[in-house]
Amino acid sequence: MNNPFSLEGKHILITGASSGIGKATATLCAELGATLTISGRNKVRLNETLSLLKGDGHSCVDCDLSNYDDVATKIPLINKLDGVVYCAGTLRNCVAKDVTQDIVNEVFSVNFNAIIHLNTLLFESKKINKGASIVFVSSVATSYAEVGNAVYSASKGALTSFSRVLALESAKRKIRVNTVSPAMVRTPLLEKFDVSAEQFAEDEKKYPLGYSAPEDIAPSIAFLLSDAAAKITGADIKIDGGVTLN
Repeated sequence: MNNPFSLEGKHILITGASSGIGKATATLCAELGATLTISGRNKVRLNETLSLLKGDGHSCVDCDLSNYDDVATKIPLINKLDGVVYCAGTLRNCVAKDVTQDIVNEVFSVNFNAIIHLNTLLFESKKINKGASIVFVSSVATSYAEVGNAVYSASKGALTSFSRVLALESAKRKIRVNTVSPAMVRTPLLEKFDVSAEQFAEDEKKYPLGYSAPEDIAPSIAFLLSDAAAKITGADIKIDGGVTLN
């Protein structure tokens, strides 16, 4: 009996796979039968992820997505894709009144510009198969305001808006485009917050189900990559531990 949740026979590219959500997603997708190409800036950690992947035929491409020349040289190394997951991201905490152009450039260059550049190259080089699935990792910050999160929120809002337009424009080729939007996830990105363990613990009390782990986010991404989500496009799945219920 065909299992619509299986990823058998699918080749999937996952960016930001050296840690956090990207690493957890790569591990799960391999368990579900996918053949993966994983990318990230840190070659050592990327190889660590590669060593965890179940099955054969996986590959890794160490690449800094914000280095456009580097990205261009790596595109030919990527085979035709049935799925793409854009997980790479950064964060810079700054209250809105103190935002500078340098901060905007720093965050948008990673969270938006680099991702869109790679996406364009993949389409131009015809690497994305008909019927493929694209998943952008966005954030509940697009609609849930927190002090100091203005630029990060704006970058993720841009990504979410872009994904919806891409979904509409790609539908003629049966390519689906969706986003998943976590709230706080226990990843190395949290180290960019100037917040103590006690402050994090106090903040987590706002979450009815607590903070998420990367392994809590990966299944929703895998679902969107699978044939079980064949009629889902332009959607956003919030994975927020219930914080936005407050």
